[in-house]
Amino acid sequence: MNSRHRFEISPRILLIILTVVCMLLLTVSALFSKLTRPFAYVTGMVIVPMQSGINRVGSFFGDKLGNFRTMHELSEENERLKEKVKELTEKNQRLASGQDELEKLQKLYELDSEYKDYKKVGARVISRGGGNWYETFIINKGSADGIKVDMNVIADEGLVGIVIETGRNYAKVRPIVDDNSNVSARAEVSEDTCVVKGNSEKIRKDGAIDVVYISKDAEMTNGEMLMTSHISSKYLPGIRIGYVNNITKDPSNLTQSAEVSPLVDFEHLDEVLVITDLKSVPGEGSSASSGK
Repeated sequence: MNSRHRFEISPRILLIILTVVCMLLLTVSALFSKLTRPFAYVTGMVIVPMQSGINRVGSFFGDKLGNFRTMHELSEENERLKEKVKELTEKNQRLASGQDELEKLQKLYELDSEYKDYKKVGARVISRGGGNWYETFIINKGSADGIKVDMNVIADEGLVGIVIETGRNYAKVRPIVDDNSNVSARAEVSEDTCVVKGNSEKIRKDGAIDVVYISKDAEMTNGEMLMTSHISSKYLPGIRIGYVNNITKDPSNLTQSAEVSPLVDFEHLDEVLVITDLKSVPGEGSSASSGK
């Protein structure tokens, strides 16, 4: 059986040999510079251009890497800014919502002060009975809170409507713009009487409802404030309704008609005040009728 021996050199010996060779080359280069000049020329012709190309390639990739890092950093900064904008937007929305709520409460406070002779309970609109702001809606206060049928409801700067149904924790309100609503009213200055009649289509289209049964001799003028009258069987007197406009003679020439723009923004109605005082009329009980 033949044995094969591998020739191995110790790393230490190899290092010594390479060191000696380098020293010899350095010595030869120093002593015989003329002899090594051709090699230097060849080296300059071959190695230097190669080194220059390597440098350019290195610079190119270095720039690209720098740009990549810059883009990555910008992308990360952009994401941070987006989060900051989102955070500030949400904060601004909360502040705006709080401001709106504060303004609504301020209006209710002013309205409460204006009708300070009446007892009131604050309530929030929680549902629209017919899917439309111009029909009946539900508030979150009921019989447990002292709410009763025929109690008047106010908001913004004037009359909203009347309670027509109650449960323990809720009440249904018919607004004055509903087609089934009729409110006995009077002009603030001339004191002429009339009836404010709901018209859901007209309020939706023109922002106004009908005023009927104005005497042909009435001195009521356009722009005059209409208020609930003392002769109303269900509405307390002196609650503002809105400004009358477009007063015209009826075809019969016996009466006049007009329209009134309510003070209440029914489309954005959120908070209301329920007046817990009831209009007392001798010999008349409470009911869920449209009433005047």
